[in-house]
Amino acid sequence: MATATTRASPSPSLLLLNNNHKTNHFFFSFNSKKPSLFHPFPPLSFSLSLSPSPQSITPRVSTVPLEYAPPAPDSNNFQQEISRLKTLRLNLSNSKTLKQKLKALDSDVKVKNFLNTQGCKRFLSSLGLNSNDLFLVKSLVAAGQDHVLDMGFGFQEKSVKSPVKTALYSLVEIIEKWDSNNGRNGNHSVLVHDETEDFKKLLKVLGQVEEFYDCIGGIIGYQIMVLELLAQSSLQIQTTTHESMECQFLEIHPPTGCDLSSNTEYASQAALWGIEGLPDLGEIYPLGGSADRLSFVDSETGECLPAAMLPYCGRTLLEGLIRDLQAREFLYFKLYGKQCITPVAIMTSSAKNNHEHITSLCERLGWFGRGRESFRFFEQPLVPAVNAEDGQWLVTKPFVPVCKPGGHGVIWKLAYDKGIFQWFYDHGRKGATVRQVSNVVAATDVTLLALAGVGLHHGKKLGFASCKRNIGATEGINVLIEKKNLDGEWAYGLSCIEYTEFDKFGITSGRPSPNSLQEEFPANTNILYVDLHSAELVGSARSERSLPGLVFNTKKSIVYTDYFGNRHSVPGGRLECTMQNIADNFLNTYPSRCYKDVEDKLDTFIVYNERRRVTSSAKKKRKPSDTSLHQTPDGSLLDIMRNAYDLLSQCDIDIPEVESNDKYIDSGPPFLIFLHPALGPVWEVTRQKFSGGSISKGSELQIEVAEFLWRNVQLEGSLVVAAENIMGSTKAEDKGEPILQHGHRCGRCKLNNVKVLNDGIDWTFPNNVYWKHDVRRFEALKVILHGNAEFEANDVTIQGNHVFEVPHGYKMKITSGDPGLAVQLDPIPQNLMDSGSWFWKYNINGTHIFLELVEL
Repeated sequence: MATATTRASPSPSLLLLNNNHKTNHFFFSFNSKKPSLFHPFPPLSFSLSLSPSPQSITPRVSTVPLEYAPPAPDSNNFQQEISRLKTLRLNLSNSKTLKQKLKALDSDVKVKNFLNTQGCKRFLSSLGLNSNDLFLVKSLVAAGQDHVLDMGFGFQEKSVKSPVKTALYSLVEIIEKWDSNNGRNGNHSVLVHDETEDFKKLLKVLGQVEEFYDCIGGIIGYQIMVLELLAQSSLQIQTTTHESMECQFLEIHPPTGCDLSSNTEYASQAALWGIEGLPDLGEIYPLGGSADRLSFVDSETGECLPAAMLPYCGRTLLEGLIRDLQAREFLYFKLYGKQCITPVAIMTSSAKNNHEHITSLCERLGWFGRGRESFRFFEQPLVPAVNAEDGQWLVTKPFVPVCKPGGHGVIWKLAYDKGIFQWFYDHGRKGATVRQVSNVVAATDVTLLALAGVGLHHGKKLGFASCKRNIGATEGINVLIEKKNLDGEWAYGLSCIEYTEFDKFGITSGRPSPNSLQEEFPANTNILYVDLHSAELVGSARSERSLPGLVFNTKKSIVYTDYFGNRHSVPGGRLECTMQNIADNFLNTYPSRCYKDVEDKLDTFIVYNERRRVTSSAKKKRKPSDTSLHQTPDGSLLDIMRNAYDLLSQCDIDIPEVESNDKYIDSGPPFLIFLHPALGPVWEVTRQKFSGGSISKGSELQIEVAEFLWRNVQLEGSLVVAAENIMGSTKAEDKGEPILQHGHRCGRCKLNNVKVLNDGIDWTFPNNVYWKHDVRRFEALKVILHGNAEFEANDVTIQGNHVFEVPHGYKMKITSGDPGLAVQLDPIPQNLMDSGSWFWKYNINGTHIFLELVEL
């Protein structure tokens, strides 16, 4: 009999046991501080009686046994269908040639019925299909989805009790009608042009599903997995599809990890490891999601746009990711004097023309001065959306299934299939950081650098950046898994439970009661460090392992419009997998149970920081009636302002504090401050460039230059400093592409004992969109630096509306005049054209970075 024990730690944990009995129960374990929820893990069964362990004896109390809900109407059909499809999948797997695979399909009962339908063979032959196309069509039919080919004049909603169609009964009538009315004969396609194009697109979708999901059996395997997950849901079976979770015993604990906000010395050291290791790192952006909750539409064309194109704080979200990356590269240059261009792999999709928009943006912006070869795109396949009640694919019209991206977890297999790992190796990379485009604060201060630094320095396989979880948020949790495998060994590792799977672990998704489990687990933010070789081993697995975290999320309805213009909202989803659950492949095993200090020895790790320095997302559109700003662009902007307060208030700058979100539901933020990340990006560096002064409520500060000095500046109104060459200038290299040369001919700005007074932003203007940084101003002080231009203001009050535009090769000085302002414009000496008349010199002392102002 298995023995259960609890840890001496007061933190809660979740336990699953197998004692080979027939009754399923919930169990609770009580210790001196907090309760721990014990929950069954089918298909195993669980015992009420538990033997005391040598380490601890803990009383347990059982609650009412868990009873199965009555099966959904089609649950038995699901099981029969699964059995039929598994037999077919095995037959297909044993077939070595395409001819043999077609023969296996022809022997399937659904395909037989389909082919025996009057007019069906004539229809197929008219399409001129090759053997591979025919294989795809027959696979679709064998999967029970022949209605996708239905060319009747209308569709009726299928109920749970309706039988699956097995033939195209209306097809014959339509073909005959076309033959008689349009003079078509059997030697020509029965499809008109639009239908032909739709059919070609259908073949493309089917081909992508067959190819990508080859590790589980292609189209047939996709449908099997969907039905298995639906069957589990309909029976309320508390289980998971991961082979890695099959065990005698499973317990989850809140992971400890390093808190970067409190252990600042270690945070500084880890960030330095990350900076030093930058030449060994790549960057991965999963941008293929449909971002439906954002409801982002082109105001001129009405076209739905992907999240990466959202204009945020004056630029698209994708541009924000690249700015953050370039800031880290600039810091590396300032410390080591070497140019480093990080290769960036971007997963796109065809949803909302995602791939086309993203590649066009990169081309339009000259590849951000990084060169085309520093980017690699790989397009994620779209997968069919499925009705949760009957397992049928949803269709908008004949040949057009409703399709969505299959979750960001496809990234590992797709990266292997498309050669992304080898591409990284060719660039000399060992690890990579992963972040999502909607999280606008992930690179704040040391978070990303420390994450990558720990991973590289300690040779870890996977790392999470985490923080305190917002209760009720649609976000998963990070957990420490402890389980006893079927072979008797104990396995440990960090992983994630998605919010859609909480009910399977007895975790509530709403506001928890005091001392609940949910309160203790940190947020999963999808900010990852990954060892490339380890990830490649998972992505190249010819099994379900390469698709981590497979789920079928039915918590959101599928909304679509059919070709009659009717809008439908049905319970459904699609097969999705989650990139962070690649961690389930990196558990460490031990011959006996570990009771303490296990995390330090694992191949997975976690670091923490203040939530607003780790995650704040612009992932859903705020509705006028919303009283919460959570996960909206409006709410994430407030977190950026809070970070600005945290940063500058430690520089002896008097600045108003940002209050809770509910204070700003009907108004703008207390100020707008946008600082280019190259001013740091670690705050220890930024804070040495700012000292003294004040920023009054309602002010606006935008600094778009890296070589910058602020000493005792008092701002009341708007101040904008914008340089063309923020971190350096571009230079055409061998292939003729302009490449950013760090530190070469940068713009520069010094402000010393300056008072800026103007009317600034019109905060009453109703069309201000603060998160876009789209505002109307009464007045502003603007400094525009062309090329290597320099600006300097000393001991002066600048009042009213001013624009100082400094040409390339010149330095402008502003001082007090008699009366007004004294403006002096001098050419920069030729020997200082590249380096400038001054610069910040960065030095490492121990675990810290110190700046020295060098004037030439």
